[in-house]
Amino acid sequence: MQKQQGFTLIELVVVIIILGILAVTAAPKFINLQGDARVSALAGMKSALQGANTLVYSKAALAGQEKVAKDATTPPSVDIGTSTPAVTHYGYLQALQAELENAMEVKFNVGTSATDPTTTGTEDWTIFIGSGVATIWQNGAPAACKLTYTEATSATSIPTYVVESEPDNC
Repeated sequence: MQKQQGFTLIELVVVIIILGILAVTAAPKFINLQGDARVSALAGMKSALQGANTLVYSKAALAGQEKVAKDATTPPSVDIGTSTPAVTHYGYLQALQAELENAMEVKFNVGTSATDPTTTGTEDWTIFIGSGVATIWQNGAPAACKLTYTEATSATSIPTYVVESEPDNC
């Protein structure tokens, strides 16, 4: 008759303790997957906005309108392939909901303020427009988890993009 072999109680307790230590050290990295996903979505929105701006600026430069302000006698506009031309500001997209929706083919809810993305809309993205500044959040994201687009302020400046990159804020 053969003797059965197995794990002793002490061996099982040691393995459970080691697994517990690993779980405590590794779990925080996996808990904030939603924050990481939101940061990635914001980075994607920033890239889409930069790509749209590159297209618009290229077309504005070809039309000789890259140095014209939006408040000119005849506002500068370029055909970007949609049914509505993009009205530019120094060759770039204006920080206006209609202009961004037209150029990027995205729909936005309207946020409460530049620090409060609260909305009742059903779109995936929320926007708040200030004076030359568009603040964009993913719907349902915390207020700190945002992309801020500031339009160009002169013929020699370029738009700025500030995106939250810290998953803990998202």
